Amino acid sequence: MSNTDYDVIIIGGGPAGMTAGLYASRACLKSLMIEKMILGGQMMTTTLVENWPGYPGGIEGPELMMRFQEHCVEFGLETAYGTVEKITDHGNFKTLLVDGKEMTCKAVIITTGVIPRKLGINGEAALVGKGVSYCATCDGAFFRNQPIAVIGGGDTAAEEALFLTRFASKVYMVHRRDKLRATKILQDRIFANEKIEMVWNSVVEKFISDNSGLTGAVLCDMKTGTCRQVEINGMFVAIGVTPTTGFVKNLLHLDEDGFIRCGEDTITNVPGIYAAGDCRTTVLKQVSTAVGDGAVAAIMAEKLIDELNHAS
Repeated sequence: MSNTDYDVIIIGGGPAGMTAGLYASRACLKSLMIEKMILGGQMMTTTLVENWPGYPGGIEGPELMMRFQEHCVEFGLETAYGTVEKITDHGNFKTLLVDGKEMTCKAVIITTGVIPRKLGINGEAALVGKGVSYCATCDGAFFRNQPIAVIGGGDTAAEEALFLTRFASKVYMVHRRDKLRATKILQDRIFANEKIEMVWNSVVEKFISDNSGLTGAVLCDMKTGTCRQVEINGMFVAIGVTPTTGFVKNLLHLDEDGFIRCGEDTITNVPGIYAAGDCRTTVLKQVSTAVGDGAVAAIMAEKLIDELNHAS
């Protein structure tokens, strides 16, 4: 099939998707970016980004994403809103089912990201950005000399708790079991750190807040049934993330957690389909790494399309 609706379709409108769109459209490829919710992804709920190069003092997440979007539009990237329900591989072209309608392209770049697992407690959503966070490296510096809590017991929770001791006056590490799942070396560091207090067999029962945001939480011991209230200004939830990859589970190779298996070249097991950003297997999930992935994926797609065009 020589004629398709698009050269490249990008699924997801966060930093990885926008960067892929920028590179693809700048390369004069007919490109479409499809976003399910809101352009900018999780960055739209990030109050201040302090680790994006070139912005001393930081930049608001929504403002940074608006700049990304303006840059993409400058090179002619098309955008649309919808849910991609299925991708069908036909070799030299792909068919996407979007809200019941089909469209075709030569290459697909998947940048659908992840969704942090929530505690599911009343008031949680309202406190995001006002004390509740799902990313220590993003928001830890906002809690200098303040007490905070980390929820979870795996490697991510342990790493975040240790990282947060750089800023917080005290870190409560709340775990629903009586032992951590984190690796031994991380456990040793946790137990040796005087700033960290372990709260075993416990869950968050309730948030305490005022007009300024989170001021405390009620923690309940699942074995004894006893509860206590702790004063905290920040709570970092590290109970895992869920990649948005269910629509490709029967097409692409996923790892045991649902992340798309691919290397730094973003190439998946299906030629012509690439994965960039947090939805793929990667050691770090940051805006900078997502941007790098998006650029690589677009370049890989450009090379493939160039080969297809010369072969036809």
